[in-house]
Amino acid sequence: MEIKLQFKEATKYRTNYCGTLSAEDVGSRVTVSGWVAKRREHGEHLAFVDLRDYTGIIQCVVDGSVDVRSEYVLSVTGTLSKRPEGTVNDKISTGEVELTDCEVEIISNSDTPPVPLDEYSYSEESARLKYRYIDIRNPRMQRNLRLRSAMNASLRQSMIEQGFVEVETPLLWTPTPEGAREFVVPSRRQVGSFYALPQSPQIAKQLLMVGGVDRYFQIARCLRDEDLRADRQFEFTQLDIEASFVDEIDVMGFISKALKKTVSDLLGIEDIDIEKITWLESMRSYGVDKPDLRYDLKIHDISEYFKDTEVNALKAESVQAIVVKGGAEFSRKRLDDLVKRAIELGAKGLLWLKVVPDGESISFDSPISKFLKEKDILGFKESLNLSASDLVLVISGQWRASVEVLGAIRSELGKELYLNSEAKGNNRELKFVWVTEFPLFDGLDDSGNPISAHHPFTMPHSQDLDLLETEPLKVRSSAYDLVCNGWELGSGSIRIHSREIQEKVFKSLGLSIQEAQEKFGFLLDAFKYGAPPHGGFAIGLDRLVALIAGEDSIREVIAFPKTQSGADLMTGAPGEISGLLMRELGIKFSKELHGGQRVKSEKEAFS
Repeated sequence: MEIKLQFKEATKYRTNYCGTLSAEDVGSRVTVSGWVAKRREHGEHLAFVDLRDYTGIIQCVVDGSVDVRSEYVLSVTGTLSKRPEGTVNDKISTGEVELTDCEVEIISNSDTPPVPLDEYSYSEESARLKYRYIDIRNPRMQRNLRLRSAMNASLRQSMIEQGFVEVETPLLWTPTPEGAREFVVPSRRQVGSFYALPQSPQIAKQLLMVGGVDRYFQIARCLRDEDLRADRQFEFTQLDIEASFVDEIDVMGFISKALKKTVSDLLGIEDIDIEKITWLESMRSYGVDKPDLRYDLKIHDISEYFKDTEVNALKAESVQAIVVKGGAEFSRKRLDDLVKRAIELGAKGLLWLKVVPDGESISFDSPISKFLKEKDILGFKESLNLSASDLVLVISGQWRASVEVLGAIRSELGKELYLNSEAKGNNRELKFVWVTEFPLFDGLDDSGNPISAHHPFTMPHSQDLDLLETEPLKVRSSAYDLVCNGWELGSGSIRIHSREIQEKVFKSLGLSIQEAQEKFGFLLDAFKYGAPPHGGFAIGLDRLVALIAGEDSIREVIAFPKTQSGADLMTGAPGEISGLLMRELGIKFSKELHGGQRVKSEKEAFS
């Protein structure tokens, strides 16, 4: 992918950037500045210095010896010349030219770097993060950070073109129930009181809609105290939007338009296709609510074909299967490993059936082959469109548990068989899909109250409002997620703008009117003064740029990320603060609570 570079006027240290020089500039006297990528001596009277900045490398030919080493910072003035015949380097953009008659100014010296700066020979991640200021010089990191900048600019431009106004919301906020632990900041002026760092600008942007802003957006910094992984950091950035007088089709349209512009601007791919499926369809076909659609490996419900089966392992509420094309070649050990994996994921077991030729038909090679009756298998043979060399993997049990285990196995097999194979060539394909109609609630808490699947400000589906008080777990929501390649890029919903409906949802969650007023009175009171129907969305920009850049971890597109344990190896954070500051903030550390354990009350943590 090519990022368009915008260059400013010449400065004291440069007239040009290293990687922008070409044959068109031959004969010009130019000045470039940067870091020494490589130095080669040719006898006592000639030296070659490869000088690097973020745009690329230019070879500088220096008469006489020059006392420089890798990563010295130089400013070089010379005449741009064509390289002699036979010395052209077609691996770099400036391979046809070089600087001659060079005057070299050493700006600063450098020790030997503790991490390599060749984008194809990365060192251990811990070393890269400890010396991140050096690692950032790597061409791969430079490309990723500038790609991120270009993506943000494209998204911002699209939102402005669609009539959105950028508004900044507070970082010091009040706790909100969004499902993740919050970082808190003690107040020095109100000892014993705390601000919460925002998990998202959710309530603030809803209040902006009450305030008549109409269409809001922000490239927002958010924080969640969650366990870290490849696609999650404590700090993250999102394109956050909210709009009034809209439905979910409108909101998905805003985001789709911005996304299509960005993919076009950055990758040159015009008019990407974004599919749309419901949450229930996604679970039935893929076993997850964030499906990877780069490979066609669907789950099939074959329960009806085993209603009267005599095979005990198939006597269950639900019988689900996936068909692996060519999987009949799997070894017995490989199949045993799949069975073991299914059990690790929570299934009671996994049945496998190899499809083998049988005259002009097919039959099964399986540990349960002799127990299968023709009436059991006739229907699902046809419905699965099986052919010789296929492998059928079957899990029976409770429906959701069965599809979730098969979904996890599908994902693992998909990565191995379809994405990590060079012959397939679809590893970096971008497959977007909208997932809609999520459940409003996701199970019950210890007190028997429903748990919000999204957040408690999500509007219930209009057709399910009557179920709120009688069958809350059957209520669908007006929520929607954007998924790409198995990563959840973002989520959004139409919000509740009616105080009456909001109080009903709070009641379903086990909150009394008094408790709801204490926690969210400022929002509920705002609804008394004319709240428009509104909805919004937020895209995780760290994940989006990682997908566009072809990276497997968002740490590769963040300038200063944390490790998986949450540490900053470069600065040593998190660290202790002085006893004086703790006393000033009214904080006393309790050793009994050390280790990140969840506490029951603020009195236990700060006593």
